[in-house]
Amino acid sequence: MIDTEIKKQLAQYLQLLESDIVFKASLDSSENSAKVREFLTEIVEMSERLSLEEASLERTPSFEINKPDEVSGVTFAGLPLGHEFTSFILALLQVSGRAPKVDDSIIKRIKNIKENLKFVTYVSLTCHNCPDVVQALNIMSVTNPNISHTMVEGGMFQDEVDANGIMAVPTVFLNGEEFAGGRMSIEELVDKVAGFDTEEFANKETFDTLVIGGGPAGASAAIYSARKGIKTGIVAEKFGGQVVETVGIENMIGTIYTEGPQLMSSVEAHVNEYEVDIMKGQKVTDVKKEDDLIKVELESGATLETKSLIISTGAHWRNMNVPGEEEFRNKGVTYCPHCDGPFYAGKNVAVIGGGNSGAEAAIDLSGIAKHVYILEFAPEMRADQVLQDRIANTDNISVTLNAATKVIKGNDAVESIVYVDRDTNEEHEIALEGIFVQIGLLPNTAWLKNTAVELNERGEVIVDKHGQTNVPGIFAAGDCTDSAYKQIIISMGSGATAALGAFDYQIRQ
Repeated sequence: MIDTEIKKQLAQYLQLLESDIVFKASLDSSENSAKVREFLTEIVEMSERLSLEEASLERTPSFEINKPDEVSGVTFAGLPLGHEFTSFILALLQVSGRAPKVDDSIIKRIKNIKENLKFVTYVSLTCHNCPDVVQALNIMSVTNPNISHTMVEGGMFQDEVDANGIMAVPTVFLNGEEFAGGRMSIEELVDKVAGFDTEEFANKETFDTLVIGGGPAGASAAIYSARKGIKTGIVAEKFGGQVVETVGIENMIGTIYTEGPQLMSSVEAHVNEYEVDIMKGQKVTDVKKEDDLIKVELESGATLETKSLIISTGAHWRNMNVPGEEEFRNKGVTYCPHCDGPFYAGKNVAVIGGGNSGAEAAIDLSGIAKHVYILEFAPEMRADQVLQDRIANTDNISVTLNAATKVIKGNDAVESIVYVDRDTNEEHEIALEGIFVQIGLLPNTAWLKNTAVELNERGEVIVDKHGQTNVPGIFAAGDCTDSAYKQIIISMGSGATAALGAFDYQIRQ
């Protein structure tokens, strides 16, 4: 079940165990239980510190990871393979006693939670956003005995997934009620459970350069600023930005292939090599320049001060803005084929958009879905020819051009989509169960509309060759700006430009 190369890596990690570990497994005679038994048996045979005991748990097949005579609160229902294999390894190490790589302030806040919290996270093994949530909730469970967490692999518990109406992952339930969905950091989860910690921001000194946003542009800006020896901070809702939702990256010069989560994990590690104050889980609502300082207001009510500011808030998926889209979000309308595609196995789905993202999504989904309908608004597809050729040779993909989506229909979930043929003005309806929206990005700048920072007609921040906006001391970088091209490598370069521009601005004041 576990290939030789992974076993070699796992053997190295098992040497780091700080105590004995018992897998308490709930298994029966089913095929799925046989798979879980085989998985655990292989791993137990790799270390004398591991053992397997059968037990009666809430779900079958599932297993707890415990120290002998202790309960960690960490349970895996199904197989933690694919992207969740890392979650499994980290859980092993943390339950054994190795400290998680989390700020002490977060650990303190987790320990102070008094309520009994029972988390359940539904995942798919192809979801690259799920491990962040699973690992965060596992850390919370290991840290506080009042907290427990179960990862449920949707493929093995399809009946449970259907009963709960789950059509997107990760989806988190707390004490039996839906709690959260989508990628979340441990800081966001703790804030959501325990409330915002205002004390953390009460004594922040004035920054020399403060960066808003934790994507490629923001990370690059922070590194270049910190290397100048000035007081640097990053305030961001989450680290990694849009890139963590990108699976295959083949145009990072010097790196033949990488994946978004892997790339941004390396970038965050690089930022951590410098004295950068990273403030995650924080949303900025306003910026004001007063005299020689810029004040940054957070949604929590806290205020930060800085001598120069770099806005690098990136972009988000563009919505169709048609009836039914919001109503059926995560109930058939989704934006990530890699994460949510497995929920539509054997079903009819549509991909909205005929650019590279849409074409890649359709090809990806064609191996899972019964049929994939591409609906493109324009009279021709905009995807690269190599992708169009691949689509033309895939039997279960059909392309409709000049198709304007009009409405999404359904009851509890998506049941059909109605589009208008822009040539004939005729309406057509397709019965389907999933809609994957891939129609480009919009800058995350709505919060700037009532500030002095100038935006263009597309909502992008207007910058000069130094990355400076119309407000002296306020700079911007990356996909939120009016740069001609939106690429990871270009965002990184623009972040460096803005940081150098901000430093030059300060030394001339």
